[in-house]
Amino acid sequence: MTFTLTNAIAILERTPGTFRALLSGLPEDWTAPNEGPDTFSAFDNVGHLIHGERTDWIPRARIILAQGANRRFEKYDRFAQVRESQGKTLAQLLDEFAALRQENVATLRGWNLSEQQLALEGEHPELGRVTLEQLLATWTAHDLGHIAQTTRVMAKQYREAVGPWRAYLPVLDR
Repeated sequence: MTFTLTNAIAILERTPGTFRALLSGLPEDWTAPNEGPDTFSAFDNVGHLIHGERTDWIPRARIILAQGANRRFEKYDRFAQVRESQGKTLAQLLDEFAALRQENVATLRGWNLSEQQLALEGEHPELGRVTLEQLLATWTAHDLGHIAQTTRVMAKQYREAVGPWRAYLPVLDR
């Protein structure tokens, strides 16, 4: 699929509702487990998405759009949610994510980006030159990846309970 801002926004604006529908009110038996060291639980995924709303997507887009002398992005802390989510409930994180995302999508829509703006470049600390279009496509794919990751981790909680049906459920062994 070719990138379009309309298609990206269609996913970006739905992600908070998807997480809310999937996780709201669930016991920690579903939301706390992860896949081992340096992996995310459902709770961690929501915190990670919040951190991205604050420090990644829109801030990096602003750097690109400004076209200033320094177009290099700050390094992203993939595990910042560990400290930032401490003492918060999943319900609080879901609310915070929804509010931040609503604000960021409104900002994105308000820019009325042109094809020329989507082609502007910034500098990723590891990947080098990237375009605004690539950043926005990545934001969208990143959301979908964390939805998939969350459901995969949750499905694995019943890995043994499904018995012989495990042979038909590859998600349990990925």
